[in-house]
Amino acid sequence: MTSHHPALSPSEYTPVQGRYWPSDKPRTLTLPQTGLMHNLQTTAERYPEKVALWFYGRELTYGDLYDQATRLAGHLAAQGIQKGDRVGLWMQNSPAWAIGAFAAWQLGAVVVPLAPMLQARELGFFLQDAGIRVAVVGAELYEKAKQGGLAHAIVANVMAGSVPQQAGVALPDGLDVHPTLQEGDILLENALRSAPAPAAHVTGSDLSIIFYTSGTTGRPKGCAHTHSSAQANIFGASVWVDGNCEDVFLAALPYFHVTGFINSLMTAIASGAKVVIMARWDRDTARELIRDHRVTVWTNTPTMVIDLMASPGFQAADLKTLRSMTGGGASLPAAVGQKLLDTTGILFLEGYGLSETMAQSHTNPHGRQKLQCLGIPVFNVDSRIIDVDTGAELPPGQVGEIVIHGPQVMREYWQRPQETAEAFTEIGGRSFFRTGDLGYMDEEGYFFFADRLKRMVNVSGLKVWPAEVENKLHGHPAIQEACVIAVPDERSGERARALVVLKPGMQASGADIEKWAREQMASYKVPHDYQFVDSLPRSPTGKVAWRQLQEEARAAMQSEANAG
Repeated sequence: MTSHHPALSPSEYTPVQGRYWPSDKPRTLTLPQTGLMHNLQTTAERYPEKVALWFYGRELTYGDLYDQATRLAGHLAAQGIQKGDRVGLWMQNSPAWAIGAFAAWQLGAVVVPLAPMLQARELGFFLQDAGIRVAVVGAELYEKAKQGGLAHAIVANVMAGSVPQQAGVALPDGLDVHPTLQEGDILLENALRSAPAPAAHVTGSDLSIIFYTSGTTGRPKGCAHTHSSAQANIFGASVWVDGNCEDVFLAALPYFHVTGFINSLMTAIASGAKVVIMARWDRDTARELIRDHRVTVWTNTPTMVIDLMASPGFQAADLKTLRSMTGGGASLPAAVGQKLLDTTGILFLEGYGLSETMAQSHTNPHGRQKLQCLGIPVFNVDSRIIDVDTGAELPPGQVGEIVIHGPQVMREYWQRPQETAEAFTEIGGRSFFRTGDLGYMDEEGYFFFADRLKRMVNVSGLKVWPAEVENKLHGHPAIQEACVIAVPDERSGERARALVVLKPGMQASGADIEKWAREQMASYKVPHDYQFVDSLPRSPTGKVAWRQLQEEARAAMQSEANAG
């Protein structure tokens, strides 16, 4: 299948004169044409005894990681997995996650990461949509995986062998589980006894990974990426932060999300750095790990920064080894960024990207950051602001839709040709991805976020699509109608608020609905904020006027804040 948008070659990229570009960075990057498994193989050959992954007291060297990945590939091959087949990864951050991904790539298979918060019925959709027969799953999720219809499970107790004394930090709860396996399924440690599988022939144009993102209709879409689109940001991120093999990364962001995948795993492995992995976020554990392991590179979300600095045990000295703190998903409040700078001397490096762009398409240059700013387009990226209605390119200062052409843009939405076509527009013979985000560019070429075209709630960097949540809420026996809007939240940036119309004669509290909803959808999608109304306003075409409700709610909250 051909790409919908050929990647820029260095000779094609001509930055607009007068825009800022850091003097210590090349204007373009020549990118690898190899597959992602080649990154691990090369690093393992260079540094076989070097620690690749640290996980609650357990260490895995690069040599061991490569060996175990090729052995798991042997087991996958025995299950009939071949080049192009999809392999699921459904678990918390762990060495098992990395082993599973590289095992799939050894065979030329396509990795499909899934959020551990999914319920069984949600999982079933992804298994069917992506055509997943085989998956590596966390032991605590095994029963749900079978309920969801997974044919063959490789089951990983991610905490097996961990002891608090070796970890030096508190172990996460609920992950040390020993399920009884159904016939045909296998524990990861037994699968790793397989003979290593030989490497498939993989090129940069082959598919490598599918990250799912829900759409405005509520039906999740798979962002299908090639090895090359992943390599663009793996190597681009490393050059941007001056990465080297002695770096220590803290992996606090989830690997099922593009930002954690690129900036807390793949970039480190390509350079031979050490990754300190957290299975779940805990602010004091993060603080202790940064201090004790002398972490140098940490990509996070503003929510994590706010939470960490709010800890009673927080001390600026805990972060003294950090030379790069990058993040995205939401804008870091200016007051928090200033407090971080005043307290620790760290200037937060904010970036912007989407699942469709394999994480970053824009980021701030080190030493010349602008707070609450998306940054400048990264290597080989051509990004513009266009008029939403006419498609005409807009000058600096005018708000329009952010569009992106670059080597990290996805190939397509998996098996969604119409939605793929609608997501791209052509400018000057090049195909640009339409982000659905409104923004503007200043005179120096820095991009700023203004609003959204797409209806979405950004909860700590995780996208929640109101149509999907509403579809679930309409299944509640007491709910006649529901409208989900995005309102500001000090901790998570935004939260979902559900405005609910109850059926005549029916009763239900917000707590009742929330408890029910937790069984229907992933926890981060469940609204915690409910308002009961007699009716919902409608547009002339009969659609619920969600934007009006959202603007009214935000105005009321702002008025309350001003009054307080």
